Amino acid sequence: MNDEIREHIKAILAVIPEKPGCYQYFDEKGTIIYVGKAKNLKRRVSSYFNKQHDSNKTRVLVKQIRDIKYFVVDTEEDAFLLENNLIKQYHPRYNVLLKDDKTYPSIVVKNEYFPRIFQTRNIVRDGSRYYGPYPSVYTAKVMLQLIKDLYPIRTCKYPLTPESIKEGRYRVCLEYHIKRCKGPCEGLQSLEEYQQNVSEIKEILRGNISQVSKHLFEQMQQLASELKFEEAQKLKEKYEAIENYRSKSTVVTPMLHNIDVFSITENEPSAYINYLHIGNGAVVQAYTFEYKKRLDETKEELLSLGIVEMRKRFDSRAREIIVPFPLDMELDGVTFTIPQRGDKKKLLELSEMNGKQYKVDKLKQAEKLNPEQRTTRLLKEIQDALHLKDLPVQIECFDNSNIQGSDAVAACVVFKMGKPSKKDYRKYNIKTVVGPDDYASMKEVVRRRYRRAIEENAPLPNLIITDGGKGQMEVVRSVIEDELHLSIPIAGLAKDNRHRTAELLFGFPPETVGMKLDSPLFHLLTRMQDEVHRFAITFHRDKRSKNQSRSELDEIKGIGEKTKETLLKHFKSVKRIKEATVDDLAAVVGVAKARLLCEGLNKEAKE
Repeated sequence: MNDEIREHIKAILAVIPEKPGCYQYFDEKGTIIYVGKAKNLKRRVSSYFNKQHDSNKTRVLVKQIRDIKYFVVDTEEDAFLLENNLIKQYHPRYNVLLKDDKTYPSIVVKNEYFPRIFQTRNIVRDGSRYYGPYPSVYTAKVMLQLIKDLYPIRTCKYPLTPESIKEGRYRVCLEYHIKRCKGPCEGLQSLEEYQQNVSEIKEILRGNISQVSKHLFEQMQQLASELKFEEAQKLKEKYEAIENYRSKSTVVTPMLHNIDVFSITENEPSAYINYLHIGNGAVVQAYTFEYKKRLDETKEELLSLGIVEMRKRFDSRAREIIVPFPLDMELDGVTFTIPQRGDKKKLLELSEMNGKQYKVDKLKQAEKLNPEQRTTRLLKEIQDALHLKDLPVQIECFDNSNIQGSDAVAACVVFKMGKPSKKDYRKYNIKTVVGPDDYASMKEVVRRRYRRAIEENAPLPNLIITDGGKGQMEVVRSVIEDELHLSIPIAGLAKDNRHRTAELLFGFPPETVGMKLDSPLFHLLTRMQDEVHRFAITFHRDKRSKNQSRSELDEIKGIGEKTKETLLKHFKSVKRIKEATVDDLAAVVGVAKARLLCEGLNKEAKE
């Protein structure tokens, strides 16, 4: 593996997500040589390249890998099913050979007068509904057992029809006598009641259990209010069983066949188009590619180009194409579908999820190669969010610090290209304000900061951020605009009642700028706020410490700063220095200074 290939693989490993999914390894000819599944794609794929392998076959496999592609899904179970589909489709050289071509089991609701519900591996297109596939026979059996415990559904194979029931051709079996069936074969259960049960079962199989659960709960409450406690208890058991069941996610429903799925996601210079092909109830092709925009192409134009390109490249003959929005294009014999709900909507969401993941991973790769690109992107996000005229290359943040008005100080930190520029940090002792007045202190500091900047012709910031809400913003604005006649955008970072940064304010009157609290942009802004708060607090602490020790030691002639530091380091406080004997002091700072200390402290004590 040469350096160029090694760097290519390394770049993919750096951004691969920690999500469940399938991965594919390609050789130098672009052939898939291995397909695998993973609960955590990043951890699993990285393990092939980060350690020595005992197996000779694995070492040979790793040496032949030239490219990696991956497909994210919602659950580990989905990854299991997708891996099986891809192995059957491509027969990769290094995968275990499948000795049979058995499909995974599904649960079918037969298209019958009184529908039967059972497990099957055979998909028959007779109008029946199929749910699954399930990753094991055991899983399907557990699901069926849940249904049987909740609903009395027939298990016999009688071809029930209204005529045969009316003629009395059939007799109830043991299932009826042990109360697992209500005897529709003899007309002992109405079609309406049976169909209501089937309708609820379909909802459970599709994972939409909330409506069924709500209906059962309301019935249970009604029966309890009527003092029918035994019947209410039976419904309660059903309700609890459904609540304990967690819906299963599937990659593809078995009834979908020969369908293409396309989705698109964009950023400023690029569009990313994801393509899935569904064949025989499985994802058999998955691919995402990027278009670099040249003009102001619409997403409709780009997606139309991508559909033609992908269908030609993979020689697709699908008669149905699922898309996220209407397109002004026609293909001979092809139907375009924009799903609003159901299984096709889930397929579209799966495609969109992979397109977005591809976009995120491409951005991460680019930013690892060029770290400044990430910073520029975040600054551009600030510019767009606040509608700033210029990119906020230089941002300055202010904060005050005092304790009940004593030792009042303020600080200004400067960020250039999203990074702290510590040589430009400034500390301010508050000179004109008496008592704890944060607004007046902020006015003084901002006035001093930018008057000096004007006098020295220093560069002004593209954005000022205050550590506070609307009041602090107005104070800064009054100085910047009314007094100094400058035009600098002003934003505020406000905290919630737990003193956590909660929102970004901008404009006059200030309004909240919408952004996710877990986004990289919000992390950058809160980092600036934390930095100015740290700088102000540190300065205030240092000043307070100096003032506390200055009260007595600094008035003694011959005792300098270093001597004072040595004494405080040893004795911990001025009180202990006072209580120390001449010998104790002499052992730390020498006889001469010990005498000066005793004379100075005694003199002070007398006064």
